[in-house]
Amino acid sequence: MFDSGEAGPRRPLASPIDGVADTPALVRLLHLATGVAAVATLYFGKTVLVPITLAILLAFVLAPVVNMLRRRHLPRPIAVAMTMALALGLIGGLGVIVVGQAATLADDAPRYARTIEAKVESVRDYAARRTASFTREFESKTRSTGARKAAQERSRAVTAPKAAGTPPVPVEVHQPEPSPFALAMAVITPILAPLEVFIIVMVITTFILFEREDLRDRFIRVFGSSDLHRTTLAMDDAGARLSRYFLAQLAVNTAFGTIIWAGLFVIGVPSAGLWGIVAGLLRFIPYIGPFLGAAPPLALAAAIDPGWTVVGHVALLFVIVEPIIGYVVEPLLYGRSTGLSPISVLVAALFWTWVWGPVGLVLSTPLTLCLVVLGRHVASLEFFDVLLGDRPPLTPLEMFYQRILSSDPEGALDLAELLIEDQPLREFYDRTARATLLLAAADLRRGAMTVDKARHIADATLAMVHYFEDHDIAPPPTGSRPPASWNRDDAVVCVAGRGAFDIPVAAMAAQLLRRRGFGATHIAAADATALANDPRLPAAGIVCLVHLGLTGNPAHLRFLARRVTALAPGVPMVVGCWQNDEALQAEALGAARNVDSLSSMVAACVTLANAAEPAPAPAPTVRALPG
Repeated sequence: MFDSGEAGPRRPLASPIDGVADTPALVRLLHLATGVAAVATLYFGKTVLVPITLAILLAFVLAPVVNMLRRRHLPRPIAVAMTMALALGLIGGLGVIVVGQAATLADDAPRYARTIEAKVESVRDYAARRTASFTREFESKTRSTGARKAAQERSRAVTAPKAAGTPPVPVEVHQPEPSPFALAMAVITPILAPLEVFIIVMVITTFILFEREDLRDRFIRVFGSSDLHRTTLAMDDAGARLSRYFLAQLAVNTAFGTIIWAGLFVIGVPSAGLWGIVAGLLRFIPYIGPFLGAAPPLALAAAIDPGWTVVGHVALLFVIVEPIIGYVVEPLLYGRSTGLSPISVLVAALFWTWVWGPVGLVLSTPLTLCLVVLGRHVASLEFFDVLLGDRPPLTPLEMFYQRILSSDPEGALDLAELLIEDQPLREFYDRTARATLLLAAADLRRGAMTVDKARHIADATLAMVHYFEDHDIAPPPTGSRPPASWNRDDAVVCVAGRGAFDIPVAAMAAQLLRRRGFGATHIAAADATALANDPRLPAAGIVCLVHLGLTGNPAHLRFLARRVTALAPGVPMVVGCWQNDEALQAEALGAARNVDSLSSMVAACVTLANAAEPAPAPAPTVRALPG
């Protein structure tokens, strides 16, 4: 229904329960006791709470009508009176239609019952014939004499007449004729309870519409008078969401019932208006409502037609209309979603049905939506938004790191592909992949991760980078590119530090450089001898030093920078280090650029390449280690 993704995270309102206890165990116990008390109150107080809840939800539906009349300068009493009169008129009109068509249906009930009996008898005869045919076939295959004798003995035992005896004397019990008062009470009593609830709901709704501003002020006073601005925004957000949702759902279900009404009338099903109203009302029940609404007209179609043609037409009507309403109209009208996760709708339906019965089943989705809206603004109720809302419970970074930690590289790769659909590859590497490795490096340094686990994470990340090498990804932005001579092999060499996760980051940098038009590769600096003997380093036009940091000692990076400078003298160096330390600035390392992201590292290489053409690659030489 509503797009739940806001521009930025919203900090929930402080709750009166915040700060009551500082002990985590005591806080959890207090929350558990509060939840148990709330559920018990809902269960045992349903006689009082159900009419109040219905009145509040009805007030949300009627509030836009009152506001529309108020904008036309009508006094509030007149606007509320006109709105309530309109609501009563609509409800009364539907009641008249239902009663009239139900009476017509009752008159023809005996004829429908005979048709149903005939169909049941035909089905029973068909089943008996099939059973007899199966039995004969079975007996023809069974040639055992003992089996035939046993069957004959059982048949004689069943058909043998019972011993003659004294026939029982029938006894009949007659109830006394009920008095006129008892007859009247038997008719009136089933009507009194719903009528009483209806009157209470209408009275409470009227008072809510009259005192809406006063009730809102009292709610603000209870939940957040210290932060009037945010509390007002929360109230406006909740009211707008609920009103739009209820009105949209009412409009959709009304349209559904009207279409069913017209379709059943054309097909020739009696009391089409009754079944259209029933179908529209039952559609408020999530998921199973349309099926419940289709059952009565299907049964009636079977009763009025000796064949099955009408039943097929009615079934086809529901099969066509419901998908169009559910999968085309509702998404266009509601937006992306109602703000609820699908599983929460099912769980809420079960819970509210257990607490309040059929009324709870109808109200489950609106009540759950109310809880989710409250959870987005009240700190102590935030778990409702997490458990029931449709917003992702974890950020993309957290989800990616969780899949990497749980040794699920396939899940991490699937998530990466989804993220790359909405953002460039360079942003995914910077915001998610590199940030994930920073989290892993922090866990490794504080002892929360083993070395083997860190090696597994590094290998999985490196495999993901290799997967995206030839993957169909959107091309990089058409910005400045290096001269054509920089696309030779090893024009840019990315040297990874000695950290556990430096090699995957260097591989990301090299891949982004290749996508920008450079000839780029990456090498590891863990083995000093291999680094000194690697012919790619002195042949490079630019050297990129990649170091995640978090080592606690910047001496290693300074030593690596001096070693690279000695092995590739005169080659400009770009240092990417994500450790906040003034000692690791570009000037202190002798670098041409000091960058804080992979995107800025690529941009720095483009700038250096455009500033000067690379010198011809020298012949491979073997250099001795300095010092």
